[in-house]
Amino acid sequence: MNSYILATLLFGLGLGTTVTFMSSHWLLAWMGLEINTLAIIPIMAQHHHPRAIEATTKYFLTQATAAAMLLFASTTNAWLTGQWAILQMSHPIPTTMALLALALKIGLAPMHSWLPEVLQGLNLTTGLILSTWQKLAPFALLLQLQSINPTIITTLAVLSTLIGGWGGLNQTQLRKILAYSSIAHLGWMLLILQFSPSLTMLALIMYLIMTSSVFLVFKLNNSTNINSLALSWAKTPILTCLAPLILLSLGGLPPLTGFMPKWLILQELTKQELPALATVTALTALLSLYFYLRLSYALTLTISPNNPIGQTPWRLPSMQLTTLPAITTASTILLLPISPAATALLTP
Repeated sequence: MNSYILATLLFGLGLGTTVTFMSSHWLLAWMGLEINTLAIIPIMAQHHHPRAIEATTKYFLTQATAAAMLLFASTTNAWLTGQWAILQMSHPIPTTMALLALALKIGLAPMHSWLPEVLQGLNLTTGLILSTWQKLAPFALLLQLQSINPTIITTLAVLSTLIGGWGGLNQTQLRKILAYSSIAHLGWMLLILQFSPSLTMLALIMYLIMTSSVFLVFKLNNSTNINSLALSWAKTPILTCLAPLILLSLGGLPPLTGFMPKWLILQELTKQELPALATVTALTALLSLYFYLRLSYALTLTISPNNPIGQTPWRLPSMQLTTLPAITTASTILLLPISPAATALLTP
């Protein structure tokens, strides 16, 4: 793709998200989401591969449906209450419709089935954008929604954590596994949204760091399925040693960074006198942990049969940038000690 066109599309991505962040009016927020969607579609379809075109079409149809639902919800709210402001959405019917539309946009269960299929058809760089940047604008709107029915939001969250763990168990494609991982993490964020929005923000920030790290490691190794992970030793030995720590951090094991949001969310649920919900959510995390352990096993304890030529790549200088993977990897592994500072900063 021409560099000028790519720069314009990336600018459109940033502009769309920023417009949604800055807007207090539903029409402006909707316009930002549409700019965002229209900017990423050419990036997704740039390789002209049939799988990429299929993924782009599915993504476009899903996002168009969600955007139409959101516009209908905001119009209904304006009709019922006379208010277009996002913070003034008080009627339960348009609020529920807006919640479901945003859930469809980010891929929460049970509106999740498009996400693994779309992510599987993209390359790892575009998949990274889809899994991180594209979640920001809908989450900004979710954080501003008032008077959401707690039963609906809890049901969506628990279903997402359950399906996110269950769906990734029998997968061999890394992008599909990361899609189900994304669904599970979004469920954790949504679960605590009604009690502590600041904790949702913290979980979102940690999710962005950890997911970026995993995608960049797989991109550096050029791995797209579990079997290809066995070749990592010959390419990047040091990063291959660190990769299991990144995956276990995604799973939420102490003393890694990923333990921080899960720990604080379970603590908050217990404070809200919801021990049963906290227990069920913690048990669903074990499902996700299983497939992270599978990936860790494939990375560290399996070595593919290599001839002498296949064992040399790590000695050759790599042309790929390693600064960003280094920063995100360090953050994914080492940020747990700053938990008190992070919670203090995000608590209003």
